[in-house]
Amino acid sequence: MIDADGHMVDAATITLTKDQKIVSTAFSDLGYYTLTFGEAGTYEITAALSGYQTLTQIVDLPTENLALVMHKSETTIQEVTISKKRPLIERKIDRVSFNVENSIISSGGSAWEAVGKALGVQITSSNTITANRKNVRIYMDGKPLQVSGDDLATYLQGIPSDQVAQIEIFSNPPARFEAEGASIVNIITKKSKKKGFNLSLNSGITQGHYTGYSGSITFNYRKDKWNVYGNYGFTQRHTIQDHNSDINYGNSIWNALNRTVYKSDTHSYRFGVDYQLSQNQLLGFLITGNNRRGDSDGRSRTQIYSSAMKLDSLITTESYGSVKGSQYAYNLNYNLKLDSAKSSLNIDLDYSPFRNSNLSFTDSTTLLSDGTQTNNFFQIFTPSSQDISILSGKADYQAKLSDGLEISSGLKFSATKSINIFDYYNRQDAKFTAVDNNNSNFTYKEDVASLYTSVSGTLGSLKFQGGLRGEYTRTVGHQKNQDILNKRNYLKLFPTAFLQYKLNDNHEFQLNYAYRIERPEYNRLNPAKRYSSPYNFYVGNPALQPAFVNSVEAGYTFKQNYNLTAYFSSTKDVFTNIDVQDNETNSSYGTHANLGLSTMAGLRFSAQFKPISWWDLNLLADIYQQREKSDYLSGSYDYHMFSFYSSLTQSFLIDKKSGLKAEINGTYNSAGIQGVYRAQTNYFIDLGVKMDVMRKAGTLKFAVTDLFNTNSNYVRINFQDQNSRFFHQRESRFVSVSLLYHIGKDAAASRNRTTASDDERKRASY
Repeated sequence: MIDADGHMVDAATITLTKDQKIVSTAFSDLGYYTLTFGEAGTYEITAALSGYQTLTQIVDLPTENLALVMHKSETTIQEVTISKKRPLIERKIDRVSFNVENSIISSGGSAWEAVGKALGVQITSSNTITANRKNVRIYMDGKPLQVSGDDLATYLQGIPSDQVAQIEIFSNPPARFEAEGASIVNIITKKSKKKGFNLSLNSGITQGHYTGYSGSITFNYRKDKWNVYGNYGFTQRHTIQDHNSDINYGNSIWNALNRTVYKSDTHSYRFGVDYQLSQNQLLGFLITGNNRRGDSDGRSRTQIYSSAMKLDSLITTESYGSVKGSQYAYNLNYNLKLDSAKSSLNIDLDYSPFRNSNLSFTDSTTLLSDGTQTNNFFQIFTPSSQDISILSGKADYQAKLSDGLEISSGLKFSATKSINIFDYYNRQDAKFTAVDNNNSNFTYKEDVASLYTSVSGTLGSLKFQGGLRGEYTRTVGHQKNQDILNKRNYLKLFPTAFLQYKLNDNHEFQLNYAYRIERPEYNRLNPAKRYSSPYNFYVGNPALQPAFVNSVEAGYTFKQNYNLTAYFSSTKDVFTNIDVQDNETNSSYGTHANLGLSTMAGLRFSAQFKPISWWDLNLLADIYQQREKSDYLSGSYDYHMFSFYSSLTQSFLIDKKSGLKAEINGTYNSAGIQGVYRAQTNYFIDLGVKMDVMRKAGTLKFAVTDLFNTNSNYVRINFQDQNSRFFHQRESRFVSVSLLYHIGKDAAASRNRTTASDDERKRASY
C-alpha cells in the first residue's frame, strides 16, 4: 500500500467484505498487509486512515498481489488522540509481560533494578537472576546479552530504567529461542513512534550512601525509504557492598567483616539504519556498544578466635582494582517478504568482539592478639584480560498457510573464541616478582550449529504451538600452563509444546512443556585463581559440563485476571557456586561444580484486580517444594524443603488532571535451599510517585527502593566438616528523581530485531 507520492502507508485500516458482511480486517505495516478469505469470488476492499481519502475498490479474488494507492485528504481535521493504557501485567500463550513504563517504582533507576521488579523475578546475593526459581538467560530486544553475574549487573546498571518499556518472562521458552537457559527474561527498550525527526530526553539522580547520575537520549528519523534510529545513555554509579562471614575450622573460628566501594562510569549506545530496497525487501545495519571504566576499593578485618573463643590474631586486608571493558555487536540484516507478506525470509550476519582488562592489588597484614605485627606479608598484583570474538549467521523462514497454520524454520551457526590471560606477581615496595606457577593462560572455543521448526495455529477454541530444535555443540578448552585439554561434542534435541484452550470469555486453560540446556558462562570455566586474602581465593572450573532441564506447567485463568498454575521442573547435572573449606590449612575457596539433581514442584497464584476506580492491585503468591540431591565432596545429601514467595504491587490515581499517581510494592521470600546452601528469609518494600509536567510533554518521578534497608542475604552451610555463615548485602536503598521529556509526532516505530550472535554474547564475561 502506497500513497500518491509512492511512499509506504502505515497503520491504515483495511477491511474486506462480501455481500455487506466483513470477511477480514487488517492494519498496514509499512505498506504491507494480509487478508484472509474463503471461496473465490468478487469482494469489496476498503482502506481508511486519518489524513487520507477513504479508498473503496472491487476486486476478484484470489490474486497474488493487490496494490492499493491512497490519496491525501484535502480537508484538515482537528487532531484526535486515542490512548489505551496497557495493564502492568499481561499474560500470553508463552510469556508474561511486565510493562515497566507503567511502573513508578521501576523508573528513575537502572535496567538492573527494573528486572528485579518483574513478576516472579529474583536476584540473588551473587547477582544470579532467577524467574519462578529457574535460572535465567537475559535478552535485550530479542538479543541475548553475553554477560553474567557481576558483569551483567554492571552492564544493566549502566542503562537507565526509563529506556525500558517492557520485560517479558518466558518460563518455558518456545523453539525459536536458543535452547540455552531454563527460562528467558527479555528486556524490551523503548522505541520512538514518531514521524520525521523526534527524540526523548531523560535525566535522573540517585542518592544512596553516595550520589549517582544518569542521562539518556533516544531518537528516530523516518522519511521515504530511510529510517535512522538510536540511543545513548550515560550512568555513573557509586555504591557499597558488605560481605561478612563466620567460618568454623574446628580448632579456630574466623570472623570477617568486609566492605567494598564501587565506582563506575558506563556509556551505552545503539545506532541503526534501515533502507527499503523495494516494496518487499529491507536492508538494515545495526551497531550496539557499551564502554565502562570503574574501580573498587575494599577493606576487611578478619578476627581469628581459638575454639575457646579467645582472640588469637587479626588479619587486615586492603584491595584495589581498576577495570576497563568494551563490547560491540555489528549486525547486517536482510528481510524479504513473499506471497503478499504471507511468508518471509530473514538473514542475519554478526561479528561481536569483547575486551575486558583488570588490574588488581591486594595487601594483607597479620597482627597477633597483643598487637605485634608478624612477618607474614601478603602483597600481590594480578593483572588479567579477556578477549572474546563471536562470528555467527542465521536464517529464519516464516509462512502463513491458508488453513490458519503458521510455520517457522531456521538455522544458525556460531563460532566463539575466548582468550583469558591471568598473571600473578608478588609485590614488595616497587619490586614485582612473577610467580609463574600461579599464572593462567586459558583458551576456550565453542562451535554450535542449530536447526529448528515450529508450528502454531488455532483449532476452534484451542490454540497450539509446538516446536523442535536440534543443536550440535563442539567445545575445546585448553589450559596452556599445565597443558590440560578438555574436549566435548554432543548433539541434543529440544522439544517444546504449548496449548491454550478457551472455554469461554471467563475460563481459559493452559499447558506447556520445554526441554532446555544450561551452558556455563565463560568466566565459570576460567581456571585462574583470584585471591582476596592469603587464605581465600576464587577459581573457575574448566571441566564444568552443561545441565539439562525438563519443565512442565498447567494453568487455569479466570476472567483474564486470575491465574493458578501448577508446575514441576527437574535439572540434571546442575552446576552451581560452591564454597570449600580446608580445616587443616584454615583456608577456603569458591568455585563451581556439577552436582546431581535439583527439582521443584509448586503452585503459583497471580491476580490483577481493581477494588475501586483509583486503586489497582497485582498479587503473586507461590508455594513450592525444593529437592536437592547429590554426591558432594566425600559424602552425599538429599534435602527437601517447602518455601514461599509473594509480592504485592498497589498503584493509586491521586489526581487525574495532573497525572499524579503513587505506587507501593512489597516482596517476601521465605527460607530456601540451593545445593548445600540454606538461605534465610528476605523481604523489602519500595514506593514511588509520578506526575505530568511541561503540559504533559514530560514526566517527573520520585522513588525509594528498599525503604527499610532489609534486602540482605544470609546463607549458611552445615555439611560434614564444613560449618560457615555468610552475610551479603549490596546497597539497595536508594532515593531517585528522574525527568523524562518527549519531542515529536506519532508514527511508526524503528525495527526491533534479533541478530545472529545474540545468544553467545550473553555468556561473555565483561
